[in-house]
Amino acid sequence: MSSAGNARSAAYNERRTTATSGAKPRVPSARADAKDRPDSQNEVFPQDSASNAGSRRAGSGAHKVSGSIGGSMERRTERAHLTATDTLQVRIKSPERRPKGSSDENRQRLFRENEPTRSDSRAGRASSAKKESEPKPLWNPQASLTPHTSAPLASRVSIPPLASLIPEALEPEPLKQLSPDVQETVILEDLLYVFMGYEGQYIRFVDSYIPTNEKDRLAGPGFQISPGLDPSLRDLTTTMLKMATHFSAVEAFVEVQSREEFGAVNHALCASIRKLLKDYLVLIAQLEHQLLTKSSFTLHVLHLHTLPTNHMLFQLYILAQEVLRKNSVLEEDLDDSVDDFDDVDNILEQLREGGDLAPGGMSKKICKGGNVLRLLTERLSFMSGNPAARTLLQNLLRDASRPYMAMLNEWLHHGGIKDPHAEFLIKEQKSIKRERLEEDYTDEYWEKRYTIRDTEVPPQLEAVKDKVLLAGKYLNVVRECGGVDISKEVKEVPKSFDDPRFLDNINGAYAYANSSLLNLLLTTHALPARLRSLKHYFFLDRSDFFSYFLDLSASELKKPAKAVNVGKLQSLLDLALRQPGSVAAQDSFKEDVKVQMNEVGLTKWLMRVVSVSGIDQDAADGSTERYQTPATQSTTEEDKNIIGFDALELDYSVPFPLSLVISRKTVLRYQLLFRYLLSLRHLEDLILSSWEDHNKVLSWTHRSTNPKIEMWKRRAWTLRARMLVFVQQLTYFCTAEVIEPNWQNLMARVNGNDDNGKDPRAGPQRANRTVDELMQDHVDFLDTCLKECMLTNSKLLRIHSKLTSVCQLFATYTATLSRTLFSADADLAGSKAAEAYLLSQSTSKHPVPDALKSFDPSRLAKMEDTMQKYEDNFSRHLRILLDALDYYAATETVALSRLCAQLSTASEREEDAGLRGSLG
Repeated sequence: MSSAGNARSAAYNERRTTATSGAKPRVPSARADAKDRPDSQNEVFPQDSASNAGSRRAGSGAHKVSGSIGGSMERRTERAHLTATDTLQVRIKSPERRPKGSSDENRQRLFRENEPTRSDSRAGRASSAKKESEPKPLWNPQASLTPHTSAPLASRVSIPPLASLIPEALEPEPLKQLSPDVQETVILEDLLYVFMGYEGQYIRFVDSYIPTNEKDRLAGPGFQISPGLDPSLRDLTTTMLKMATHFSAVEAFVEVQSREEFGAVNHALCASIRKLLKDYLVLIAQLEHQLLTKSSFTLHVLHLHTLPTNHMLFQLYILAQEVLRKNSVLEEDLDDSVDDFDDVDNILEQLREGGDLAPGGMSKKICKGGNVLRLLTERLSFMSGNPAARTLLQNLLRDASRPYMAMLNEWLHHGGIKDPHAEFLIKEQKSIKRERLEEDYTDEYWEKRYTIRDTEVPPQLEAVKDKVLLAGKYLNVVRECGGVDISKEVKEVPKSFDDPRFLDNINGAYAYANSSLLNLLLTTHALPARLRSLKHYFFLDRSDFFSYFLDLSASELKKPAKAVNVGKLQSLLDLALRQPGSVAAQDSFKEDVKVQMNEVGLTKWLMRVVSVSGIDQDAADGSTERYQTPATQSTTEEDKNIIGFDALELDYSVPFPLSLVISRKTVLRYQLLFRYLLSLRHLEDLILSSWEDHNKVLSWTHRSTNPKIEMWKRRAWTLRARMLVFVQQLTYFCTAEVIEPNWQNLMARVNGNDDNGKDPRAGPQRANRTVDELMQDHVDFLDTCLKECMLTNSKLLRIHSKLTSVCQLFATYTATLSRTLFSADADLAGSKAAEAYLLSQSTSKHPVPDALKSFDPSRLAKMEDTMQKYEDNFSRHLRILLDALDYYAATETVALSRLCAQLSTASEREEDAGLRGSLG
């Protein structure tokens, strides 16, 4: 304690003793209670003769005023003596025995009522003594414990009351009354308190600072110095007060950011800052020791000692303010909190899991995880020219990245995510489960279960974020198949971003995960064999079994699609697949092939796919109607009455993890190609059956005497041949020139050998490709086949649909033409052979009309009209198709030029037929 302070204490004690010994009587003797007197005798007060005498005089005067009862002077004197004794006892009563409810004003009123008349000089002295004897008002601040928060190390002691609330009587002596040396001493003492976040006697918070307001604490308190301080001392003090502001703000930042919702990276950052603050408090204790033990410790020395720490706290303060701005805690960023909100997926995920949204959660941003590391990295880059700041920020980044690196290593080496605060760069949607793969037509499990949080990627991982995602996804699949021991602890991995093994760790984990999953798919689960099985069933490769199946199920497939017995078809398919000598009999995956009926026609289904504007997981149940354009939403009568041949399709069940490569999305493409090839094959069978009729039925084989009938027959044969050429050339192009070459390329890439000169059936060569590339190659193969088969172009689809419809109508119309030809030919009309044929074609539901049993010369003209319509329709649409193929071969798909050249043969036959007709 300074000499000035000791002097002030001695003077204060001396004034207190004087005031106590010279106090005036507080209670009249006539009202003194007998119960108080014994207690008052035990109290000891310093007394002297002068004070006792004064007391006796005051007591005598008081009795005279209060009520003498008359009599002689002797009696009055005696009563005065007795009153003096009584007055002495009342005077020495302890002031603490006064009634609790009495205030200062009541006590002063009692003094005025009981005080006898005195001279002006004595009254002045008594009044001065009374004021000095009054006790100073009590100020009793109390501390309490605040409720628990989610920050385990946050202080729970209540905030001290402001110094501006203390009674005026307890205020220190003004600075202007102190000498400069004493001013420096008291300011030094105050600064040590202020450096720890408390107010001093002469240095206090500014009036606008509210300690209970969290935003004020995070911004840091401002300080004001009492007036009267020497200017030189004031300048030094003001400079050092910035450090106190920064310390208080950083301390509040650590308490706030240590809460649970801010994540493990913030917790690690706060732990690192807390170590620095502990060292700071140790420095304050050392400075206090020097202040108490060294007389040479001055304000300037204190300033020199705190310069490095001041710089450190300034850097921490700037970093804390940037993090708080990202957290929308400070006022300037509150308006942008809703605009920057993009966490819709997390909200939907939380709602799917049955959770509730936190109040205000949709408008509050939280800077955590990768964003905190990004801020540290950017700050480190900005301060790279400052060695002290660079070292500080490097240490903070190293400590803050440790929990993030722990999550990264768990993801890279175990395929798991331990991210309770949603701060890792990989986001997992647990609502998307593996069991949904069988109904998932959008690859949702692979595409959406694990995704990258693009806004929360640290700069250190920006260039390798895709590798990080794929490494964990691959390893996750291997782990679910039992190929990774998750209990095995990973050793010798980098623990922070500044480790030189950081990138090598990611690249090594990626290579290991990729090779593990490729080996699992290609070797353990035999992916190439699965793909060959798909080719046999869906592309009708070596389809002897399928021809047998079509023969067995022809009667069932001729029924309307809704009337087809799917169970019967499945039994017939199983019978065909197990036929000895069949290719499928040796296939170990034939149990995975199933028969199903699609009530939507192929052309309409393809038009839906072409005109679709966006399919997501809602399409998994086939509900694509919402995405169709208005032109494709109407249901035609054809789709309602399609037969089994048009509705038949195969399904293929694939176990996990092969279902990642052969997903429902790819199986759908296989089904579209299968239905297209089946439609061409069925159409070819119909035309061939009409050829059989033309060679067996008497009306076609009989050489008529009417040359017009023979010419009409030749026209029909020519049109049938042109249609057959069209269908066969189209089938050949799709199978031999589209599917087969693309298939060979796919298998070469699957086996890790892009050299077409090597045998792709030799098995896996080397895993030099990623699983995602393999999956993409598979999808590209199917998309290329669909495109080159004209199934993805709406204009070509419509033209192709009209051509096949004409061919199908002509082929099915052959039986009717055979019956009509009997009545148009005079040689056959009414003959026994004609009657026998007509009877064979009649049924109870569809009897042969009597008009067909007799000769009708007008029939020939009608037949020529009908034939002309068939020829015109087929020829016109074929020319439109050839023109369209020419155009799209030049602009989109070069492969269509080969199809155009092959289909031109059907057009040439038309010209030859026209030439022969003109010559005849």
